[in-house]
Amino acid sequence: MVQYIFHKADSRGHDHHDWLDSRKTFSFGDYYNPRRMGFGALRVLNDDTLPAGKGFGLHPHDNMEIISIPLKGSLRHEDSAGNKAVAAAGTIQVMHAGSGLFHSEYNNSETEVAEFLQIWVYPEELNTPPRYTLGALQQDADRNRLHTFIAPDKEDGIYIRKDVWFSTGYFDHGTAFTYPVHQPGNGVYAFVIEGRFAVDGKELSARDGLGISATSGIEVKTLSDDARLLIMEVPMNIHP
Repeated sequence: MVQYIFHKADSRGHDHHDWLDSRKTFSFGDYYNPRRMGFGALRVLNDDTLPAGKGFGLHPHDNMEIISIPLKGSLRHEDSAGNKAVAAAGTIQVMHAGSGLFHSEYNNSETEVAEFLQIWVYPEELNTPPRYTLGALQQDADRNRLHTFIAPDKEDGIYIRKDVWFSTGYFDHGTAFTYPVHQPGNGVYAFVIEGRFAVDGKELSARDGLGISATSGIEVKTLSDDARLLIMEVPMNIHP
């Protein structure tokens, strides 16, 4: 039987500091909810805003896939593996922490805020070599279809593990499509970035999330103009 877990935007945890405003779908940092420890291999989904010139100072990570999707402005990335890059809105940044590294993420602007989604996925294997990838996302002009940007078998996709697919798209009102689950046993987490959607008949507004498991596919219909959706397909067994 298909199973659903619905997370309204206003039910998320909220941390506010002078250097960060963060809305957290799952337990993270100062926000702890034992019923919200992730969705399968999806461990973290944070909706972060960095004031001008502020950010995360140098700190360590290991054995986690850390995905950043800038929504407004840009992030300045540096890490102990020697990577330096600026990830702007319209790009996707993936840091495979592997056996361990230090990194920092700052708002690249001294005058404008930066907004981004911070997403963590459990890795498939432990203690592999760290790596960093910066790629392009679908543009607003390329509308009414999903663009898969993380995939194990797509030439222009970014690979994180053999059983994870991430897709996003901009949609006009009334657009409908079916999303087929790529691998049996995977679940799908749909997160509305902007606008309104019906996912398997359940209405979602901006920043709402819906996890669907024990399914072979989901039905999506756009309920507003200028709508943007993120679909994350992950295995439901959480550890490598």
